[in-house]
Amino acid sequence: VQLQASGGGLVQAGESLRLSCVVSGRDINIYTMGWFRQAPGKEREFVATSTYRRKNKYYADSVKGRFTISRDTAKNAVYLQIDSAKPEDTAVYYCALGSRDTSYYSKNDYDYWGQGTQVTVSS
Repeated sequence: VQLQASGGGLVQAGESLRLSCVVSGRDINIYTMGWFRQAPGKEREFVATSTYRRKNKYYADSVKGRFTISRDTAKNAVYLQIDSAKPEDTAVYYCALGSRDTSYYSKNDYDYWGQGTQVTVSS
């Protein structure tokens, strides 16, 4: 199973960015897909998730209204649209795949991880 994350980069505060995560080896239609991020010196934290059975989407309070998670089942990929970026969004972003549909906020709820993509937001 491989998750290939891409799309990170350097943006100015207020700009937008879209992260992509292409999955091979698993059909994302039957898995929960999540995004996490880790800033230097901090723990990896939950950002957003898209559940497969109830098809719900949940966001961390810090990104609600600015980030959008979506799926493209034809491409077996998940995306994270970042709008109105803030300097505090600077982190390495990781996509993750999990088999649980009722528990998805913890790192331990996910079984496979991508390699991470760096997002830097300058003020």
